[in-house]
Amino acid sequence: MSRTIRRLVSSRRILVALATLGLLSSAGHLGRSGWAIGSDAGVAIGAKAAPARTVEAPAAAAFNPSAVALGISVVSSGFSRPVLVTNAGDGSGRLFVVEQTGKIRIIAGGAILPTPFLDLRTSISTGGERGLLGLAFHPDYPVHPYLYVDFTDRNGNTAIDRFTVSSDPNVASHASGLRLLTIGQPYANHNGGNLAFGPDGYLYIGMGDGGSAGDPGNRAQSLNSLLGKMLRIDIDHGSGSKHYRSPASNPYVGRTGLDEIWSRGLRNPWRWSFDRLTGQLWIGDVGQGRWEEVDRSSPRNGSPAGRAVNFGWNILEGRACFKPMTGCSTSGKQLPQTVVAHAVNGADNCAITGGFVYRGSAYPVLAGGYVFGDYCSGRIWVMSPLASAPVTATLARDAIASPQLAISSFGEGDDGELYVCDLNGSVDRITASVKP
Repeated sequence: MSRTIRRLVSSRRILVALATLGLLSSAGHLGRSGWAIGSDAGVAIGAKAAPARTVEAPAAAAFNPSAVALGISVVSSGFSRPVLVTNAGDGSGRLFVVEQTGKIRIIAGGAILPTPFLDLRTSISTGGERGLLGLAFHPDYPVHPYLYVDFTDRNGNTAIDRFTVSSDPNVASHASGLRLLTIGQPYANHNGGNLAFGPDGYLYIGMGDGGSAGDPGNRAQSLNSLLGKMLRIDIDHGSGSKHYRSPASNPYVGRTGLDEIWSRGLRNPWRWSFDRLTGQLWIGDVGQGRWEEVDRSSPRNGSPAGRAVNFGWNILEGRACFKPMTGCSTSGKQLPQTVVAHAVNGADNCAITGGFVYRGSAYPVLAGGYVFGDYCSGRIWVMSPLASAPVTATLARDAIASPQLAISSFGEGDDGELYVCDLNGSVDRITASVKP
């Protein structure tokens, strides 16, 4: 079965699942690259229509968070500040590990390949929250052998570049680099860094509020700034001098606001993901001094998740007022699915790391559960995507578990199995068992 047809079948599963869960209106339809959802969807380069076929609806089985005990199993170690592990979507089973210090490494067959996939050390600024931060592969990879990276350039600004894989599938061409977008950063922190293709085939980019503390420029709420936002761009078509365009269904195209903006009101959406089954968007948004939050957004009325959503920062921190500290208005804001306090018994929490809804098959007890963690404490929680907000997440791996983790990222393999990056140097596989 060709990759395009596999993607078409997967997309139909998403649509059926959304209808089953009541998350998709009748306006949803197959479109660009065979993925779903949006009035401006068109066919991607090289994609062909596939005949309609009946697909069995996925079971909306309830996930029981209290039944899950999580563990980890080391896959590879010796990395330099790993901040992301992901896959190319090509069925190769390879894992691509992003090192904050500038290299992308490949794990193949359980071993780290000696030659980096891509080395950007001469192109980036590092230290603190800066560096090489994100990686995503073209949704029709390897037919279109492109990868997209998010990094802070030598001036400390966010850069989104495209690279082409060479004739060697394990090496990308450094010389092929093409700048898509540069976003000025007023401070060294809150750079965001995650980027991923959505179920609609467009590239989504998570941007922090520009840094310092408290969003002094009120950028997260401003529709005239790309900071503190989720952005959405079409990388298969240019517009004027740009190597991308803003899809016509972006909420501020033709209205007041920057065309690239998809969602706003985010402080530092360091790690976020789309559920590969339902298309729901899950954002781990790093908090200020009291609360960490996980935001969940679902597709609505034929549009992908997150369209025109205001997640509340800097008016809200979690569910609490921030500016002003009392009496703030929640009107027009989407409150978090769950919040995690900084001050707790034992090791304090400090910076949330958003994860994934588990869609693998190795650990049935984890099926359909959303997994996320905290960088400082190493805690990992789970919760049901079907639960109504507000949700109290269930602790599945405590801070006292060994080994202690500095959780920088979660990631998925081709097969939906989950991994976690320890900033100290390892990539580990998430394991699950029924709690005794």
